[in-house]
Amino acid sequence: MSNSQPVDKERRVWMIACGATGAVAAGATGVTLLSTMAPSERAKAAGAPVEVDISSLAPGEMKTVEWRGKPVWIVRRTKEEVAALAKHDNELADPNSERKPDELTPPYARNTHRSIKPEYFIAVGICTHLGCSPSARFTPGPQPSLPEDWPGGWLCPCHGSTFDLAGRVFKNKPAPDNLEIPPHEYLSDAKVIIGVDKDHKA
Repeated sequence: MSNSQPVDKERRVWMIACGATGAVAAGATGVTLLSTMAPSERAKAAGAPVEVDISSLAPGEMKTVEWRGKPVWIVRRTKEEVAALAKHDNELADPNSERKPDELTPPYARNTHRSIKPEYFIAVGICTHLGCSPSARFTPGPQPSLPEDWPGGWLCPCHGSTFDLAGRVFKNKPAPDNLEIPPHEYLSDAKVIIGVDKDHKA
């Protein structure tokens, strides 16, 4: 004969309720813990690094993300676009990115393609004139508001400044400088982090 006694219904309901409450509390604690580990909106605005998956970015495409409240462009240039960058240096105001290098161009981007990897270009999408956001005009050739020998790049709709596909400003335009290159580094072939560079400086 068994010594165990059946549990009455009221006690069973009470045990189930306690167990369910404990599970909900544990879940809420876990969610709270995870949310405190992720950067808050305030932290992002203050400059928290942003990781970006670039695995689906096809040649010729651009992705825009936000860092420090600014748009940051990530462009995957085609081989033809990279090869064309050196062909119009004489039309640029600062082809070698010598102006304000500490503000605008990190050491690892002081090259013709202004990037770590020639294929990818990363820049803050704000015109250096009065802060408008230029529009992508990647298709080369004549088109409204652009020269007949346009190589592809960006046109600022506010005052007509133009930038090539390395963010370098053309001569005789209102914008005084090339586009800013933010600190960044590649975590893998498929992921880049914006906001820190290879020396982990924000």
